[in-house]
Amino acid sequence: MTENITEVLRAAKEGDKSAAEQLIVENSGLIWSIARRFFGRGVDSDDLYQLGCVGFLKAIQGFDENYGTQFSTYAVPKISGEIRRFLRDDGAVKVSRGIKEQAQAIRVARASLEQQLGREPTISEISEETGIDPTDIATAETAVGPTESLQRETGDEGFTLEHVLGDYGQEERLIERVALRETIARLPEREQKVISLRFFHSMTQDKAAKVMGVSQVQISRLEKRAVESLRKMLV
Repeated sequence: MTENITEVLRAAKEGDKSAAEQLIVENSGLIWSIARRFFGRGVDSDDLYQLGCVGFLKAIQGFDENYGTQFSTYAVPKISGEIRRFLRDDGAVKVSRGIKEQAQAIRVARASLEQQLGREPTISEISEETGIDPTDIATAETAVGPTESLQRETGDEGFTLEHVLGDYGQEERLIERVALRETIARLPEREQKVISLRFFHSMTQDKAAKVMGVSQVQISRLEKRAVESLRKMLV
């Protein structure tokens, strides 16, 4: 980050409106590039851009020079997050009522079982309590949960979805282009379930195979196919 940009950022953070306007003008291309990814959701393009500007201004206030990263890298998820939050609140990003009801039943059962058992219940225990299939539990919790970090470790191997997808240094580009959860939702159902069990529920391939009632080899193939699809969609 150049000294001039640093000075403008500092001024904007301290309330200098002209400095903030200067940063928005200089970064309008970045804001538009992110706003375009949300076109077709029933919201006017100018409104999406304005929402992106709100996220950009929040990034100015939250940025710390000591983060060791470029401001634009920090700003990207703030911009997309502001737009995504509005679309969720406005109903443009929808989760079916049935899945929401399942997720609520799962939350209630999980809390009840935690109190009874004194520990985190297993998926099979939650399934027995609710009567919901284990794979549907994974799908419901993924659908209504927050977008997962690409850096969250999973399973006994301790690897991450970011590592599996490769291109380690480009997490900000992946976050910029799409919400990971929305991309996973575009996969075939069985591949979604494998990704859910492996990366959202931290299961090994053996454990995921038992939940889905297939072999470890089949899980490995499904996971490989899903990861390849995600790479193509995220790059």
